[in-house]
Amino acid sequence: MNLTRLITTFCGVGLLRPAPGTWGALAALPVAWALHVLGGFPLMVAATALVAVLGTWATEQEIAKRDDKDPPEIVIDEVLGQWIALSPVSAGAWFAGANVLALWPGWIAAFVLFRLFDILKPGPVGRADRMGGVRGVMLDDVIAGIFAALGVAALAALSHGVMGR
Repeated sequence: MNLTRLITTFCGVGLLRPAPGTWGALAALPVAWALHVLGGFPLMVAATALVAVLGTWATEQEIAKRDDKDPPEIVIDEVLGQWIALSPVSAGAWFAGANVLALWPGWIAAFVLFRLFDILKPGPVGRADRMGGVRGVMLDDVIAGIFAALGVAALAALSHGVMGR
């Protein structure tokens, strides 16, 4: 397996069937936890930026070789979107000095919301997906991740504001 395939399949996770995108998003969770434990929210932000850059480069290399411009085994975009969706959880734990796993409802919400937005592709997510090429492959998951992050933040505000502290 060459470097671009290793990156785009997230070390082979994208080769799992069925639902490689779901496997990619699931595999992103323990890596996000490890990144948060090692360096908190700042490391999560840096790792997310690195995945965006490397993922875009590697995806461009991989899709240039194929007729299928969005092969299902490319899941680095799901990793990127999932980490964006988790950003309010990591930020909340970091700034509160809390154990990131204590915010487990946020982890579940981030995963479920990201997968829903990624699968259903509402509005801007679908438009980005239809762009085609590397931009379409990566951008739809970035937007789905942003929508999920907003949902996670809203649910956290609702939970902490309405349901108590």
